[in-house]
Amino acid sequence: MQSDKIKPRYPTKQIFVGKIAIGGDAPISVQSMTFSKTHNIEATKAQLDRLQLAGADIVRLAVLTEEDAKALKILKTMTNMPLIADIHFKYKLALIAAKYVDCIRINPGNIGSKEKIREVVKACNERNIPIRIGVNGGSLEKEFEQKYGATPKGMVESALYNVKLLEDFGFTNIKISLKASDAPRTIEAYETLRPLVIYPFHLGVTEAGTLYHSMIKSSIALGNLLMQGIGDTMRCSITGELEEEIKLAKSILRYSGRQKEGITIVSCPTCGRIQADLVSAIKKVEQSLTHIKTPLQVSVMGCAVNALGEAKHADIAIAFGNKIGHIIKGGKVLAKYNENEIVEKFVYEVEKLAKEREKEL
Repeated sequence: MQSDKIKPRYPTKQIFVGKIAIGGDAPISVQSMTFSKTHNIEATKAQLDRLQLAGADIVRLAVLTEEDAKALKILKTMTNMPLIADIHFKYKLALIAAKYVDCIRINPGNIGSKEKIREVVKACNERNIPIRIGVNGGSLEKEFEQKYGATPKGMVESALYNVKLLEDFGFTNIKISLKASDAPRTIEAYETLRPLVIYPFHLGVTEAGTLYHSMIKSSIALGNLLMQGIGDTMRCSITGELEEEIKLAKSILRYSGRQKEGITIVSCPTCGRIQADLVSAIKKVEQSLTHIKTPLQVSVMGCAVNALGEAKHADIAIAFGNKIGHIIKGGKVLAKYNENEIVEKFVYEVEKLAKEREKEL
């Protein structure tokens, strides 16, 4: 049952990045970014493959040099994922990249004059590919930074200015991001801009840090926005990670109620009431069920206090007692097993249930 705290998504213009629809009623897509030098074809191809295997929908690549821009032609033939060229400072690189990729990302704070942006718009129009206006709190245009500082107000004003600029050039194939390095500014910027434009939003916290810090910042900011109905595509930025970005983003989508895919696990905190090795059991269950894409609510509980109640709300559950456990499906006990054999039996039952649900979908 979906909570009434989760609001309907804001209606937005739908655009396409390659084959992936963004905005409108399209599913919220998950993005990441390679960290290899893009002109290193072998290394970049390997990272694209890793991201595709992890479940990425779209991948962005840094374009720092002309060699990077030209490498996109080769890389585009090596993957069926949509590719975005990330352009800073050198607008002419966008003109080259636009020939090969599915979207151009520019940072208004450093791309240059109106005439340079006009040239980028012309190149994107010729291939009917979108532009992402990527506003960053740490690199606003001088006029907005001086007037507002690195504030949500400054970020919003920058975005509005650049949206109007593209619209004045007759270009509306747009998506927008408003990233700060902390959750409060990120949330406020997106909340403020959302009612003012029709374009889809790319969500993210920039410079979010290592896995631990990004998990906290991204969960707070992106989870908050998603539950408000804000967001059409997203990235969880993590220093030095690839697959973990996808895993975290999909988890935030699932636990915010915006995506129904895969296993949602409920397990109790460790306490003195537990009479089984719950920690080992839950690790084995998690590791054994990562391949399942069918949406299922799974509960693994360590004592009788909350176990039966949680089991009633789960699709399938383990309720541990003293060195034993019950497997409960649909609120009814299937079987009782010893602690040392129940996880294997449980995984089998979950996989069986997933196949049954797949036939129903």
